[in-house]
Parts: sequence; structure tokens; C-alpha cells
Amino acid sequence: MADRPRIAITPGEPAGIGPELVNALGDAFPEAQLVAIGDPAQLQATDHLEVMPVRAPAPVTAGLLDPRNAGYVLETLRRAVEGCQDGRFQAMVTGPVHKGVINEAGFPFSGHTEYLAELTGAPMPVMMLAAGSLRVALATTHLPLRAVADAITPARLDTILRIIDHDLRRFYAIDRPHILVAGLNPHAGESGHMGREEIDTINPVLEHLRAEGLCLTGPLPADTLFTPARLEGADAVLAMYHDQGLPVLKHVGFGHAVNITLGLPIIRTSVDHGTALDRAGQGVADSGSLHAAIREAIDMARAGR
Repeated sequence: MADRPRIAITPGEPAGIGPELVNALGDAFPEAQLVAIGDPAQLQATDHLEVMPVRAPAPVTAGLLDPRNAGYVLETLRRAVEGCQDGRFQAMVTGPVHKGVINEAGFPFSGHTEYLAELTGAPMPVMMLAAGSLRVALATTHLPLRAVADAITPARLDTILRIIDHDLRRFYAIDRPHILVAGLNPHAGESGHMGREEIDTINPVLEHLRAEGLCLTGPLPADTLFTPARLEGADAVLAMYHDQGLPVLKHVGFGHAVNITLGLPIIRTSVDHGTALDRAGQGVADSGSLHAAIREAIDMARAGR
């Protein structure tokens, strides 16, 4: 099964570009069995794409959100997680959802990462985006900037770095991952003159984990961390907050980058874009990120077997 893994795909928001991207996959991945979980009225089964039927309760119009279908979107995710947990699937790939319409329908939903962590009982999911050899994980995700410093605690950093190290070993077959860790403040605090988080929080955690054998470099100034010379030989970067790391990653790889959730008991990858309601149903959506997400899921499933 691991030689030809079964990969669950959730198309996401039915009025967005997700379903048409899934239908456009064709025979791009003959080395895997792809299983799209969703409404058969939107999805087309092929030799390489099986459809697991979950019907949307309301008619779907491309580009037009309908809160009546929010529960359907969540149900496709639940089915994919359930299949990964019981061994029917070796990984899941998620298409873009619309958080606003899910919340409007009365479901508390802050995003895929948190929802999948809740379904799987994972205490600390870690968001990592990858574009080619550049991998950027986040210590905090969708927080106001004024809340970031308080959220970066020794316990949180310790757990996140252990998860990154563990999952890079397991799913990427890296014997001893080299992780670059960004500082929080400009110039990584400049010896405490621009903030003490590096001295009081970040560096003590790094020293403790290095003593256990983890290969960690930092805390490093973020403005020079992403230079080619610094990245050479690094397997991943840990950025302290969303807009510290992701602008660089998306500059390098937008359109073919992959969102990966570490710290789950299952493999989950995702596209790096949104629902693109304004382009839905026109046949012009770019499938590059979905292809990259599926490729990443296949490779992770094989490495993690």
C-alpha cells in the first residue's frame, strides 16, 4: 500500500476553485490512488481518481458562497481524517476553505490546522510551508503582532522544535535535521538592547535542546537568515511569527508552495492559496499548488511507512 499510497483529497469550499482543480488532475499521479471526498455532482471519477460521495445539501453555484454547505465542507474533512486514522488512506490533501462562511453558518472554525488538531487530539499542531528545498515553520500563526511575544514561551518553543525535528526525521528521512531559528526582535535583540526575548526565552531553550542532540542554529536576525549562504545546509527555518517567515517563502514559491501540518498523528498537506471565488467556474485556476501538495503527501507517506 505504501508503494502506491491512497491519498484522500478534500476539495474544500464547493463554490471555489477546489473542485475544478481536483477534476483537472487527470492521470498526473499514476503512482498513487487519489480519492476525492465530496459531492459526485461536482467531481469526476477517473482511472486514477476515485470519488467517495458526500453530498452537498444545497445547490452549488461557482463563486457564490452558501452557508448551508458549510457543514458539508467540515464533513469531508472528518471523513478524510477518519480514513487516515483507520489506515484506509496514507495521507490527506486539503483544498481551500472559506472560514467566513463556515463561521457564518454557526460552526466555530479558525482554520484547517486547528480543526484537524481537534479531530485527531493533537495538542500542538505546527504549520510549515515548503517551496522546493525551503521549509519555513511558524512558532505562532494567526495572532495580532502585539500578542506574539507573550505567546512565545519556553514550553511552546521546546515542543515546537521537538515536533519539527521528529517529523523531519520521520517524513523526510533526514537523519539529523539542521533547523535555523529566527530571533523575535530586530537584529535578534542586539544583546538585549532591542528586546530580551532572545536572552530570556529563546536561547535557553536552544541550549537545552542542543544538549539533547538537536542541531539548532540561532537565534538569528531574520533580515539575514534567509540569505543563500545562511540557508545552505539547513533543513528548515523556524520563524517566530506569520509575517516574519511567510513573505519570503511565498516570494520564492507562491503558486507551487505547500502547507504542511506537523505534529499530527496523520499526514496532511494543503494548497497555499484561497478559494479564489472570483475565478471559480472559469477554467483558469492554476493547479500548481495542488500538484505540489499531492506530490509532498506521496513522498511523506512513503518516507513515513
